[in-house]
Amino acid sequence: MIGSSVETYDVAVIGAGVVGASIARRLSAYRVDVVLLEKECDVSFGVSKANSGIVHAGFHHPLRTLKARLEIQGNRMFDQLRRELHFAFRRCGILVAAMSEEEMKTVEKLYAQGVENGSIGIELCSRSRMLHLEPKLNPDVVGGLHAPGGGIVEPYRFVFSLVESAVKNGVRLRTDFEVDRCERRGKYYHLYSRGGGIRARWVVNAAGLYADRVSELFDAERFVIVPRKGEEFLMDRNAAAYTSRVVFPVPSPVSKGMLVIPTVEGTTMIGPTAMEVDSKDDLATTAENFERVFYNARRLVPSVSERDIITSFAGLRPTMEGNDFYIAVSNLQPRLIHVAGIQSPGLTASPAIGEYVKDLLKRDGLELVESPEYDPDLDELPRIRLVGYEAADKLIRRDPSYGEIVCRCEEVSKAEIVAAIRSGHTTLDGIKFYTRAQMGRCQGGFCTFRILKIIAEETGLPIDAITKRGRGSYVLASRIGDLTVGDRSGRAAP
Repeated sequence: MIGSSVETYDVAVIGAGVVGASIARRLSAYRVDVVLLEKECDVSFGVSKANSGIVHAGFHHPLRTLKARLEIQGNRMFDQLRRELHFAFRRCGILVAAMSEEEMKTVEKLYAQGVENGSIGIELCSRSRMLHLEPKLNPDVVGGLHAPGGGIVEPYRFVFSLVESAVKNGVRLRTDFEVDRCERRGKYYHLYSRGGGIRARWVVNAAGLYADRVSELFDAERFVIVPRKGEEFLMDRNAAAYTSRVVFPVPSPVSKGMLVIPTVEGTTMIGPTAMEVDSKDDLATTAENFERVFYNARRLVPSVSERDIITSFAGLRPTMEGNDFYIAVSNLQPRLIHVAGIQSPGLTASPAIGEYVKDLLKRDGLELVESPEYDPDLDELPRIRLVGYEAADKLIRRDPSYGEIVCRCEEVSKAEIVAAIRSGHTTLDGIKFYTRAQMGRCQGGFCTFRILKIIAEETGLPIDAITKRGRGSYVLASRIGDLTVGDRSGRAAP
């Protein structure tokens, strides 16, 4: 049972992906007590970590859908968010390439829809215009669409920045808190995890793939989240296929298709697939989909090459019947807000979802008084790779650990690793998403053990207690002297 000294909040937000983080940050501007609950050991470790990182331009969906309205609003909020939070973001623009006259008819419909939606600067393009905008396109392109308001973002850094800002402004973050039971007593919900419990007057269910299970725990609405798996492949910085804009194919009824994505950090990503799966833990990649993705990517950009691959991964999107966002106050339980079915363009819409949920809470009775102490700005973390020689010299004079390069592929310094750890990211994946160390050509072959040593120095943890992503994902065996890879029992991994 929860005792009398239980932590008590006005609002509990379940799920610290991009949606929950956006909601928590928006609420942090008011004099309300907010807790952000995450079942993983760090934020963004669920759906958000495998997001393609595209800021969509507002032409794929009609205005009658909630997702389209929030996408358009959210898109326009990213420039200010970048100025405040300093995450990597660039409005590089989006192209939709038609490879036949039949596909061009669909492009014309997308263009008309984009005009109606108010997509920034959208234009219908001839073949010559498309090749001028992106010379690496297949020369067989017939025409297409250009949406300059689209862009690219590093999704995990965006989430980290949102949460860091929310915490700075008073939000309490609880990781490793998987809600497995709840009770409603009077005006409070009591939420339990294996590590304890909290209570809150309002609850926002932003649990991503598990929003349906959370709703069941509350004996609220019954709906089903169906995982849709997307496999993607990442290519090296020097890949010839790196384009100046995001390149889409003409979409199908169930998917925007397999893309060529120039990431904001200079690598190239191709994919994703779109396949409904039964398991919410199915993150396997397959040879069959490898062939499919590369075939479709080369249809758009012929210079895509398997030789440039450095890694592959899969992510799961939380889809619902009706294929729209489900954001509403529960009709079955008081003071419960559902934010479910947030698939693409969920990242783009997330800042607007924060506003939308804030307004729902206010209409539902939550008193919102602006906090005079609210500060939307974060200090920018220097990245040694991105500063010039003079700035780098000043950084190193101030802190010599900026001159110690831990990750050679991504040029990440020890100072950046330490900053990540002191911000609460103490797993290898947390460090990777915060700094990009381990994301380069060698995928951590050079820097992993160096990072483990820095985590141990900063936290006091023995190296064999450090995990890749929490919950038993140990990196080294107990026999540290042997540097044996395995589990905590000391058995070597196969």
